[in-house]
Amino acid sequence: MACSLILAALGGGCLAVFIGLRLWVVLHHRVVVPRKSLSLLVVAGSGGHTTEILRLLASLSNDYTPRHYIFADTDEISTHKIRSFELERAERYPGTMYTTHRIPRSREVRQSWLSSVLTTLYSLLYSLPLTFRLKPDLVLCNGPGTCVPVCLSALLLGLLGVKKVIIVYVESLCRVETLSLSGKILYFLSDYFIVQWPTLKEKYPKSVYLGRIV
Repeated sequence: MACSLILAALGGGCLAVFIGLRLWVVLHHRVVVPRKSLSLLVVAGSGGHTTEILRLLASLSNDYTPRHYIFADTDEISTHKIRSFELERAERYPGTMYTTHRIPRSREVRQSWLSSVLTTLYSLLYSLPLTFRLKPDLVLCNGPGTCVPVCLSALLLGLLGVKKVIIVYVESLCRVETLSLSGKILYFLSDYFIVQWPTLKEKYPKSVYLGRIV
């Protein structure tokens, strides 16, 4: 509890510190050779999801490289936002590496639960080979439906003994009293579940409250 309060007081940059320290503890005991970088898989989404996730990435050092972005195949807005973000970042960190990847959208806005199950399974078929090929150290997401099949694929890597992937879920700032559908699912599957409002921390004790970080 005290740790959460201290981190919240530090502001937005505390997410980078929090993730960095926790990953060091995990990977220090799994990797013999010291790591100079961590492969990061970022799930972007339509609406404000991509804007928020890019604000989080702006707080991270270039040690989180390469960065692999996954977003829905119908999401053209995220493509432009990511390209602009990485071009600006390349001015500060020359030689920065990133890739972009598209998968079928797992759920449309107001799509029924039954049909969402089918489209999510379809999206999972595309996510599995992609995630297995990229083998990221960390998955960072903040709520778009596309993150569910991606995180399930990352979990499968660990279950099959291929690689332990750390999943960090940051609930969107607009979620004040209730979790998004993706949040309700990944609350039980993520390694670290971060919320930005104290009301959510009270309802979901496993979560980590850091205050507003985007």
